[in-house]
Amino acid sequence: MLAFWGLSAYAQQIPQGQQQGQQRPPQGGEDGDSPRRGLLDDSTKMVYGPKTSLFYYEKFLRYNRFEQVEIDTSLTGFHNYEPVANTWYKYQDLGNLGSAAKPVFYEVPRQIGRSSGFHAYDIYHNSADSIRYFNTKSPYTQLNAFFGGGNRNKLDIAFTRNITPKWNVGINFGTIRARKMLNPTRRDDNMVVNDSYSFHTNYRSDNDKYFLLGAFTRMKHRVNEQGGIIPPEIDSTSLYFTYEDSKVWLRNSRASDLRQEYKIYHQYEILKGWQAYHVFDKKKQEVTFFSRLSSSDSLFFNSNRFHSSDTTLLHSKRDTTNNHHHFSEWKNEIGFKGDFGPVYYNAYLKLRTGRMASRFFESNNSFTELYLGGALRGEINEKWSFEAEGEYLVPDGYRIHGLFVSPFIDLSYTKALYRPMLAQERYRGNHFRWDHSFSSIGVDQAKGVIKVDLPNFRLRPNLTINRINNYIYYNQEALPTQATGEAFMVMPGVNYHLILSGKFHWQTELVYTAITGGAADAFRIPDIFANTRFFFDGPLFDDNIYVQLGLEGRYRSDNLADAYMPSTQQFYLQDQFNVYAYPVVDVFLNFRINRTRVLFRYNHLNAGMMEQNGYFVTPYFTGLKQSLDLGITWAFFD
Repeated sequence: MLAFWGLSAYAQQIPQGQQQGQQRPPQGGEDGDSPRRGLLDDSTKMVYGPKTSLFYYEKFLRYNRFEQVEIDTSLTGFHNYEPVANTWYKYQDLGNLGSAAKPVFYEVPRQIGRSSGFHAYDIYHNSADSIRYFNTKSPYTQLNAFFGGGNRNKLDIAFTRNITPKWNVGINFGTIRARKMLNPTRRDDNMVVNDSYSFHTNYRSDNDKYFLLGAFTRMKHRVNEQGGIIPPEIDSTSLYFTYEDSKVWLRNSRASDLRQEYKIYHQYEILKGWQAYHVFDKKKQEVTFFSRLSSSDSLFFNSNRFHSSDTTLLHSKRDTTNNHHHFSEWKNEIGFKGDFGPVYYNAYLKLRTGRMASRFFESNNSFTELYLGGALRGEINEKWSFEAEGEYLVPDGYRIHGLFVSPFIDLSYTKALYRPMLAQERYRGNHFRWDHSFSSIGVDQAKGVIKVDLPNFRLRPNLTINRINNYIYYNQEALPTQATGEAFMVMPGVNYHLILSGKFHWQTELVYTAITGGAADAFRIPDIFANTRFFFDGPLFDDNIYVQLGLEGRYRSDNLADAYMPSTQQFYLQDQFNVYAYPVVDVFLNFRINRTRVLFRYNHLNAGMMEQNGYFVTPYFTGLKQSLDLGITWAFFD
């Protein structure tokens, strides 16, 4: 095992897996339908498949980089079906599918204006911006069914078809049912119940001058919170690695996150190479938390209570926690864009209005924001290009981003000043209340990647440098506070992909993080973050089956990782619990027969082989025990 991890210390990452609702690019020399066939077979009969059901994203159209992508049939990373695993574990969750999650590394926000501040379940939401718009020659249906050990189940269904050659409609449905991993009382004692669906359509005129994209998405995410395992120092009969027999804090507490989004994007080509466009967005998020304090759940929460003298109100009963926050926003953006030779240009005006409401608020926390923005891109050829984009939030916010791409090195720089989240400045609940007037957060981020491409070997040394000032975080009392100093992050890393004998692949990523400055303690990022996988990839049985069989490992160094407060749905600092270093090894088998893909993954292969009895992902929340996962996807093109 030590040798296994010694090898991983020399390398880093395959391309990062995508979040829910996104596609992995084909890797390892695979194609989507081997051997590939054209639209017509030898008898001139139309053959429908991945090449006849193409999709694109709004950003392809908006930024004049329109392309239509084939349906994903790759196997690399297919075994990591959960949203957190699909990022190659760059999120910290509570150890179960659908549980609250946050990024391991600091991310510069795209939204420099107000947001709700409730982001614990973002990774499970298929937002309107991530919708795939299709152009199909025949009706296309995709069924994805995953059955994880411990009854961690996920189902996704997608259907789309062209009504006319230039008008397509589609629908997506997804669900998660994940039983409690800690102390379930029955087979269907679920920790997470998620139901999501979306509708989408796209239309273009006969002369291709007018494009219309429309989408509606909805997610209802419900979680039966557990609060983590009761520490043995509080209850001597409580043990950490008994899983189903663990003693947990909460049994009568639940949280929910309801989200709805409407989006319309349309553009019209006024002159050749010059388009005007308009974007309309409407979003709603309802966040609730309920707990019966007449039960033992009351022992988990802080002793102080906020309630109204009018105890007839549901949110003011002394034996009940009943928190509720409602965020909504409306956005309109108008602009023009076009291409002048190899140069793309864009300019826009954007207006956002919104509010945060609560049963405890005397008045809504509202905002109105006006933005000016634009972009410029130059392409010398397919391998050399530069991009620059900027957005100004009147009067005191901005984001500028530059990117240079070449065959040998990629360089990027981002500078931003973004506003605090609404929940950070004003919150009302039964257990916590605060009012703040925080300053905007500033960040400078520089990235560089060196590209080395050799036969059967790809190397990507990289470096990220962050400077963050006025950072807002939740302190050891689970209360928001603003750092008075700056934090400097230097993050060297390396990423490589080695192919041996044409069929054996070794992919690895390694990131080292050093943080200094007066605000360094606000960021609890492990010093070493590593992932690696070694697998066989190739056809078997006369090329009738494509197979990937291998081992995958991950490792994080010792870390005082953030804890989780379910009543506010926020991660916060803690100084007592070390989420200690522990290598986790899984074995996986992915294979494809025609257009059907199947996965098997055995989790935590090395359980019982280490000094510790198991591992943690968040304080008082254990990671997966040994279990077998099964998944299958079917694609139908008629």
